Amino acid sequence: MVESLARVRNIRVTPRKARRVVDLIRGKQAQEALGVLKFAPQSASEPIAKLVASAMANARVTADKEGVFLDDQDLIIARAYVDEGLTLKRFRPRAQGRAFRINKRTSHITVVLATPDEASVNPGRKKKKGGK
Repeated sequence: MVESLARVRNIRVTPRKARRVVDLIRGKQAQEALGVLKFAPQSASEPIAKLVASAMANARVTADKEGVFLDDQDLIIARAYVDEGLTLKRFRPRAQGRAFRINKRTSHITVVLATPDEASVNPGRKKKKGGK
């Protein structure tokens, strides 16, 4: 019945490293995902844990607005994905006056929490119209 979304944009974690962490929690219960993220050694686990906590708070607000009872144990991570954000281009001086480019990549991370009946109705990521 309740679905909530939390998104963080332009976070200074490479998308490849963030996807490793997001793959750990996809489909799990929200409380269990927070426990997994708390002890995950990757540096991306801290901002993703904050994002899951924010999505849980958003679900509580949505449930209060709709007048629906919500237990935190009912929430599962219906969708979680990482998109590539802006790339900051920096230059490192090298020998003989050359310069090498350093790419500092960023990520857009999205987490969608839902109750089990809502998650079964909408299991996949939404497709854009007109795309292939």
